[in-house]
Amino acid sequence: MSTEEIADGPTWQKQIRSDGEFVRRDAVFRDWIERKSGARFFAQPGRYHLYVSLACPWAHRTLIVRQLKGLDQVISCDVTDWFLPERGWTFFAQSAGATLDRVNGVEHLRDLYERISPGYRGSVTVPTLWDRQEGTVVNNESSEIIRMLNSEFDEFAGRPEIDLYPVPLREEIDSINSWVYPLINNGVYRSGFARSQEAYERASRGVFEGLDRAEALLSTRRYLTGPRLTEADIRLWTTLIRFDEVYVTHFKCNLRRLSDYPNLSGFVRELYAHPAFQGTTDFTHIKRHYFESHESLNPWRLVPIGPKRDLDAPHGRDHLEQEWFPSP
Repeated sequence: MSTEEIADGPTWQKQIRSDGEFVRRDAVFRDWIERKSGARFFAQPGRYHLYVSLACPWAHRTLIVRQLKGLDQVISCDVTDWFLPERGWTFFAQSAGATLDRVNGVEHLRDLYERISPGYRGSVTVPTLWDRQEGTVVNNESSEIIRMLNSEFDEFAGRPEIDLYPVPLREEIDSINSWVYPLINNGVYRSGFARSQEAYERASRGVFEGLDRAEALLSTRRYLTGPRLTEADIRLWTTLIRFDEVYVTHFKCNLRRLSDYPNLSGFVRELYAHPAFQGTTDFTHIKRHYFESHESLNPWRLVPIGPKRDLDAPHGRDHLEQEWFPSP
């Protein structure tokens, strides 16, 4: 789930505890698309639509899985502008790569939430998975959306053989997700949005605890669970690809840079070489969203010109066993 701002002030600022710690709210819409007959949200081509931001790491997960599975022609997609005004994610197509809302024609994603729930005052987040048939939000929790994309549309997928959550690895995937999410994925936000020194240090040190742990795993494994790529790798990667670009400076996660971690850096470069990862990564959206949208963190909305990184450099991980990695 992605934090956003609403008319009476930034949502994330309302998720700060009295001790200054940012505590993310849970996603509100948690229905499930199924391929079994009689399901309310039955898996069908052309029925469902994704609303995403190219800046958001949570939405980025869904774009990667959608492309890996070959669902581009099965589930349509619209992209918000990178700038996040007070009323939330917009569809004005003012940013290169952004679109209008080509399904419902709204200018703000919030309009859809208020349409299905008049007076809605909760968070409006990306990704949002929309059902054209019922005219409602199915789900806005990225971790659940990627599992639906992984399994429920195989009848229509271009790459149904790809399984990012294989049964033999599920326990280990869940175990890795259980610490990657709080320490790293959400940890960078807890660091950046903290409103006390104690809360900031607690969150930021947790980020590097998580990175150290992931670095150690990747020193002996090609991917987080071993020789095959899984959803755990995708969930980590969308935070890592933003780390040196944004989180080191904007969110003050500056104890070390990602480039100081040889295994994490090589892991990022290996995955970036795949079209599903590189083709869904837009650094202009990423940098301009964070540095321009969070005015309280960056009052002059200055966007840094760096860092310089060579993501096309050799990843140096061929010595580690590889059982399966999706072909381009």
